[in-house]
Amino acid sequence: MLRFLTAGESHGSHLVAILEGMPSGVPIDTVALAHEMRRRQLGYGRGPRMQFEPDLAEIVSGVRKGVTMGSPIALLIKNKDASIDRLPVVTQPRPGHADLTGAIKYDLRDIRNVLERASARETTARVAVGAVCKQLLSPLGIELASHVTALGSIRAKAPSASLSMALLRRRAEKSPLRCLDAAAEKKMIREIDARAKAGDTLGGIFEIIAEGVPPGLGSYVHYDRRLDAILGRAILSIHAVKAVEVGEGVAAAGLPGSAVQDEIFYSKARGFYRSANRSGGLEGGMTNGEPVIVRGFLKPLSTLKKPLRSVEINTKKPVVGTVERTDVTTVPAAGVIGEAMIAFELANAMLHKFGGDSLKEIKRNLAGYKQQVTAF
Repeated sequence: MLRFLTAGESHGSHLVAILEGMPSGVPIDTVALAHEMRRRQLGYGRGPRMQFEPDLAEIVSGVRKGVTMGSPIALLIKNKDASIDRLPVVTQPRPGHADLTGAIKYDLRDIRNVLERASARETTARVAVGAVCKQLLSPLGIELASHVTALGSIRAKAPSASLSMALLRRRAEKSPLRCLDAAAEKKMIREIDARAKAGDTLGGIFEIIAEGVPPGLGSYVHYDRRLDAILGRAILSIHAVKAVEVGEGVAAAGLPGSAVQDEIFYSKARGFYRSANRSGGLEGGMTNGEPVIVRGFLKPLSTLKKPLRSVEINTKKPVVGTVERTDVTTVPAAGVIGEAMIAFELANAMLHKFGGDSLKEIKRNLAGYKQQVTAF
């Protein structure tokens, strides 16, 4: 079983991640790791911190000569802005943030102690973990990509069903908003500029796609083994995400069953396959062999340059929320973080299904299962 922990504060000296359960024999490409870290920093509408933080993840254990050893992997990310002890006391909670509830829960009179850990900077460590998990999934035939489908009220056209994963990824990476619809993207950029001028923020929707996932990951037998529930929790754990969708789940709620279910077909070349993928590659809590599709719905960020009304926690007098360094939108980055979380959960599901303490053993078990599926 895979598990990970992160530690560190937004303006502390370092962020730390420990990934336990990674099998031995997985080649780790540090250039690919650095690329994933940089992807989280990009996107039109990001704040100034993304320009000066290097966000380099150093592997300090669990990897020798570029290959995992089966022992816990520790990743260390140094913060260039490590000013936590010099920053002022905060007593004016921001509406919509963890500030007030966190201060009440932990009996803290300085909200700085809440916001430093509640900050989305913590996701830097998660992306490092996800980057390692992707390097386990890739030799097992699973690839991930993400793109932005909406920003504020502006919706992008759905990509063509014939668009390959490789082309989708290339087009998303070339886009300043990781959006595949150029016309919609122009409108999104204008909206970001307008909200920046107004001191406001924007939310939106990002989509994660995983291809090459074999049928049978997850289970229907217990609620906590249903993979759609597990993936939903992973996406909802991302800062500011308030809703999640698997496949066409939202639209399906308003349609008759005959217009929603993916009909089943069979051919010798493909085996069993579906007429469409409205279910997002998951049926009954299990993967069905189609691409896994999950969307996250990100609310507008809580830190506003023109803050909303609040209450000072000591005097109880009306004030406005604290202003911290912030972004106008982080939807493109949230997609990258979503990839990392889905990569971790899919890697964990693969290990649950196929076991093995080394990559070689997992590959052998997976090959045997694929023969069984073909024979079925």
